[in-house]
Amino acid sequence: MIDVKNLKKEYEDNEAVQDVSLHIRKGSIYGLLGSNGAGKTTLLKMLAGIYKQDSGEIKIDGQPIFENTEMKERLIFLSDSLYFFPQSTIKQLASFYRSIYPKWNEERFERLAEAFPIPLTKKVHRMSKGMQRQVAFWLALSAMPDILILDEPLDGLDAVMRQKIRNLLIQDVADREMTVLISSHNLREVEDLCDYIGILHQGKLMIEKELDDLKSDVHKIQVAFKKDVPLAFLQELEILHKEQRGSVLLFIVRGKEQKIASFVQSQQPVVFDILPLTLEEIFIYEMGDVGYAIENILV
Repeated sequence: MIDVKNLKKEYEDNEAVQDVSLHIRKGSIYGLLGSNGAGKTTLLKMLAGIYKQDSGEIKIDGQPIFENTEMKERLIFLSDSLYFFPQSTIKQLASFYRSIYPKWNEERFERLAEAFPIPLTKKVHRMSKGMQRQVAFWLALSAMPDILILDEPLDGLDAVMRQKIRNLLIQDVADREMTVLISSHNLREVEDLCDYIGILHQGKLMIEKELDDLKSDVHKIQVAFKKDVPLAFLQELEILHKEQRGSVLLFIVRGKEQKIASFVQSQQPVVFDILPLTLEEIFIYEMGDVGYAIENILV
């Protein structure tokens, strides 16, 4: 669906995106994570055809996206900073979307009024940030895009509306294989939605994996020994982080669960547990592995 090869984008002396290659399958919900200033928004805007890359290749269904009107009719990008025509009402904006998106579905637009109970004659610029975000999703989902690119998509929405929009996105992915690319700092929401994860840092793609595979490769364990920690324990395991709480040691380790469990048990600990690890924790420890660290965050 979306193929990116050796993508680069530079601003003056800052290389915002450096040699990034990735693949997003049709019908996937892809989560793009990264530190502040990692180049996520720049990458999203290139994928949406707003920015032109300095070098490299972006193909969507085998076609370039930049200045490709036909392809852009199939794609919608919702920025973290929304823009609407000044003084426009929802009804006027719907008329504009209807004129530029061939797949606009009037029946769906009317049906979504139940999910987004905002008067059609209300001027969008007078709405709160959360209501403007609702209008953006209302219009975008009525346009029936094949690809939806979202930058901090649920920012400003209350918990009920967040859940409504998550359900609508999942429904479109399931029913018509819409492809979704999400960049968000709310990793718990990304974890609930996404099936594939890419982690960007300083313009480079560090990791690109299915979420299930990512979770199967990093584990949190707690152990305690009668005496000192065996030297082999520290040498054999790929330890991303360690912390001691009294006699109990907490480790974040990379590797397969069965292999880790077998090795730890061979060291005869008096306490040994493998604890659930969230995407947020995985992100923190992967970033720590490249020098973007935070201390004492194990809970």
